[in-house]
Amino acid sequence: MPPIYEIEDPRFRALIQPNAHLERLTTGLRWAEGPVWFPAFGVLHVSDIPNDRILRITPEGETSVFRDGAGFANGHARDREGRMVSCQHGTRSVTRTEPDGRITVIADSYGGRRLNSPNDLVVASDGAIWFTDPTYGILGDYEGHRAEREQPCNGVYRVDPDGTVARVIDDAFVQPNGLAFSPDERVLYVAESGSSHDPDVPPVVRAFPVADGRCGPGRDLFAVDAGLPDGLRVDRHGHVWCSAGDGVQVFDAAGVRLGRIRVPEVVANLAFGGPRGNRLFIAATTSVYSVYVESSACGWPAR
Repeated sequence: MPPIYEIEDPRFRALIQPNAHLERLTTGLRWAEGPVWFPAFGVLHVSDIPNDRILRITPEGETSVFRDGAGFANGHARDREGRMVSCQHGTRSVTRTEPDGRITVIADSYGGRRLNSPNDLVVASDGAIWFTDPTYGILGDYEGHRAEREQPCNGVYRVDPDGTVARVIDDAFVQPNGLAFSPDERVLYVAESGSSHDPDVPPVVRAFPVADGRCGPGRDLFAVDAGLPDGLRVDRHGHVWCSAGDGVQVFDAAGVRLGRIRVPEVVANLAFGGPRGNRLFIAATTSVYSVYVESSACGWPAR
């Protein structure tokens, strides 16, 4: 078996476990997305968008359906109380799953117009939910429902704990996708995935300074050199772990690529998890993979 690691900078050696191998936990999905680990239950939730379901996967790979008819859910995260918050293409909304199973709509419009199709989200330490709103879920009927865009742009939004919705980035992206904060939450990283439909759009991740819930002007931080950036995560050291066409590419906070973990399918998203937070779960096209690494998510341990 060829090595899964490609080391481009010696610093990458400290982030990987050379004796660990890539494991395929489950397969048979149509488009795997939105992995999120729930420490309280010791399970991973993953979206299978075209099949309109959310799967529950144990660390051993036992797979069951958590929810059928999931609103073509895409990205997920845990809020400060450990509840699942989700982006749903089909309902064009951001929702929260309550402990009793009820679903609460957090946001489905802005300025009196329906959102496009919320894609991915991250929860800040103050409880605010930040999410991207490209048009993937309304471009056709495969991952949502074909519809006209009502918003004037494909933006990035913030929902405060009191329910107030603000657009924090408007015209910086063709298709904003995955997003994550730096450990101190002073920088927001957002992936540009517009090359999925227009090859002239650069496959970049942009960095935006954040202060008082607002974003300053962004800059291109790095580009992936295979496929396009989709989901991404930031570890406790500030490294950006980004999905790509050849696997997971890892960059430092200055945008220097340190290395990559090769995966045999196109990667859409990833998440840290496991009892110690040092297991990287990878949603890649039809399958979910995992590999142990020498890092963990910001703020680990978490709920």
